[in-house]
Amino acid sequence: MPDYLFVDHPDNISQELSGHARLGVDTEFMREKTYFAQLCLIQISTPENIYCVDPLVAAGQAEFWKQLLADSWVVHSARQDIEVVYQTAGAMPREIFDTQVAAGLLGLPAQMGYAGLVKELFDVDMAKSHTRADWTRRPLPDAVLDYAAEDVEYLLPAYEVLCEKLDEKDRLDWARQDSELLLDTTLYDLSGDQAVDRLKGARNFRGVKRAAAVRLASWREAEAIRRDRPRQWIFRDSVLLNIAYNLPSSERQLAQIDGMPPKVLGRVGKQLLDAVSASRDDETGYRPPQPPDEAQKALLKEMQDQVADCAGDLDIAAEIVASKRELSAVIISGTRDSRVFQGWRRNLIGEQLLQLL
Repeated sequence: MPDYLFVDHPDNISQELSGHARLGVDTEFMREKTYFAQLCLIQISTPENIYCVDPLVAAGQAEFWKQLLADSWVVHSARQDIEVVYQTAGAMPREIFDTQVAAGLLGLPAQMGYAGLVKELFDVDMAKSHTRADWTRRPLPDAVLDYAAEDVEYLLPAYEVLCEKLDEKDRLDWARQDSELLLDTTLYDLSGDQAVDRLKGARNFRGVKRAAAVRLASWREAEAIRRDRPRQWIFRDSVLLNIAYNLPSSERQLAQIDGMPPKVLGRVGKQLLDAVSASRDDETGYRPPQPPDEAQKALLKEMQDQVADCAGDLDIAAEIVASKRELSAVIISGTRDSRVFQGWRRNLIGEQLLQLL
């Protein structure tokens, strides 16, 4: 196990984090009982040291965060780490390099885990015995901290190896471009405008029912944020869908909705009925997405074939070049904002795909 320093006064290591070209960073968090992921531990590696930083302490953290976010990070599978940091600090790191992204561009599995990468690069087996630890517990057991420290021990060495291999293939800039995409704040947008997209089944509603689903989903999202509780703890999807479908106009009708918790009815029943009432004259122009027609299916197949050929030439997984979901979105929505038409992909395959469109 690596040597590390447990830090319960984060500001005290601010100066020690400065002056490095990059830092290895990982996080541990909990989200089972909350709406927002609760950041519980930040692991940081420099060429000389490993720090396990406690963000739950009352001690000063302003200087620590200022320095940490100003640095360049090496992270593995960065999306969830960036999300919890963004929610906690309200800002993104200056720059990241995602070792999972880099590994995929070298022909390794697209979703390769950190332990698999360490084994591949350094022939080291990592224990994963504390993946279900309670990271809110204090004090954290030594065995749990040992596990956490190991998660950043090889990040900087992996960066060096991966960069060398990518440079040999003229793909280093590709990894930097794809890593930068993970710093797009819209990926972590929690606005109520998108709440209905998280209500499974609402996509098939039309007219007033769709309008009611939008308002009910936005209400639930606001409640979940206000109370910092998971959406399903506020109201299950099935209950909101039943309300939107049946459009109750009284508490008696609302009480008859399948799955409606009686104790909750008195507390929020009026708010639910108000959402339904406000939707009755709101005939949205929304139409449920239609399944692809035969021409679109044929186009998707042709695009997938071209992507597969391109990926085969590069000896990487096709989903790294363009996933089926991305290609379908391009065909159905007509969007040209996809990453398929940007950066390194545009010259390799994007222009060809645009011609097909």
